[in-house]
Amino acid sequence: MIDDLDLGFDEPERGEKGRHRRGSRKRNGKSGGRGKTIFALLMALVLLGGIGGGVFYGFDRIQNYLVTPDYDGAGTGEALVEVKQGALIADIGDALVAADVVKSTKAFIEAAEENARSKNIQPGLYKVRKQMSAENALTMLLDRKNKVTNQVTIPEGRTAKNTYKLLSEKTKIPVEEFEAAAKDPEALGVPEEWFVRKDGKKVTKSIEGFLYPDTYEIAPNATAETILKDMVGTFLTVTGEMKFADTVEGGLGGVSPYEALIVASLAQAEAGNKDDLGKVARVAYNRVYKGNFDCGCLEMDVTVNYYYELIGKKTLSSKEMGPAEMDNPKNPYNRKLRGMLPTPINNPGKEALAGAASPPKGNWLFFVAIDKEGHSEFADTYEQHLRNEAKARKAGII
Repeated sequence: MIDDLDLGFDEPERGEKGRHRRGSRKRNGKSGGRGKTIFALLMALVLLGGIGGGVFYGFDRIQNYLVTPDYDGAGTGEALVEVKQGALIADIGDALVAADVVKSTKAFIEAAEENARSKNIQPGLYKVRKQMSAENALTMLLDRKNKVTNQVTIPEGRTAKNTYKLLSEKTKIPVEEFEAAAKDPEALGVPEEWFVRKDGKKVTKSIEGFLYPDTYEIAPNATAETILKDMVGTFLTVTGEMKFADTVEGGLGGVSPYEALIVASLAQAEAGNKDDLGKVARVAYNRVYKGNFDCGCLEMDVTVNYYYELIGKKTLSSKEMGPAEMDNPKNPYNRKLRGMLPTPINNPGKEALAGAASPPKGNWLFFVAIDKEGHSEFADTYEQHLRNEAKARKAGII
């Protein structure tokens, strides 16, 4: 660039033409070569200054790319950060940045790459400090002492109503708030397509079945709505990973995923042993959809007890139930009700869901527990079922 500038250091001009030109500049009253030289020098200095400033500005920009933004030291104050189930290191870094714990996700990723123990970070809520180095933040997340433990375990097969009681005991949030939040399942994250039936029955939208049984970390500022949303989210994650809906629609033909969810809840309630979950589901399908069971109904006592729980009535054992209790036409969960139930009757776990989505093949219509471990014998005919009942009585089960 400098070579292209005319700095005014011309060689002395020779001959007549040169003398004539210099004489004419003087006659016009201008400074001539001296003025040109000063102007060119000024322009060069300005240009060089601009280049210098650009160099420093560019270096600063490049330095920001080369050096990962990170805070120094152990930080100050306090912050709560949640590590969600299945979160990647980048996801954790994003959560830390959002809480102003670390300066950049990249800094946390780099710290994790240098520490083999980073893969041991557990899901949950952590108490950390604000504006700390990524390395220190990682250390705090790996220290179990910093984990805020307010966990609640929801067992498989619990009804929504029973689940609210468990959650209320742990969180001190009134049961009524859970009941109010549960009135709109779609607002809690249940997709509309889940409420589809292929059996021609009217859909009853209920949260029942979608509150996935698991151990949950309850945040200090949690509400009934956020807790139930988390449970629904877990349900959707689990059923999505196991391809529940696709498996049902591909293997069970005229059964919708919602109807299969109802069957999963029945299996969860009726099977005395996890080995029988799929077989009990097959019995439910055979009784309702095959057309070879006299009433075309489920005829399972657990459906009656579910209704009793819903209306706040004491549940009964099979021996305590008579026709008035079991066959009450006002009960929408009547065991003699033709077809599938209006809703699930509890919240089934993964094994019950898998059994309902892909049950073993069989023509079973009856089953009865025959040992103290809860294993059942299954039968195609009532005569065979009577023999199995005799076996169960001999074992002291019924």
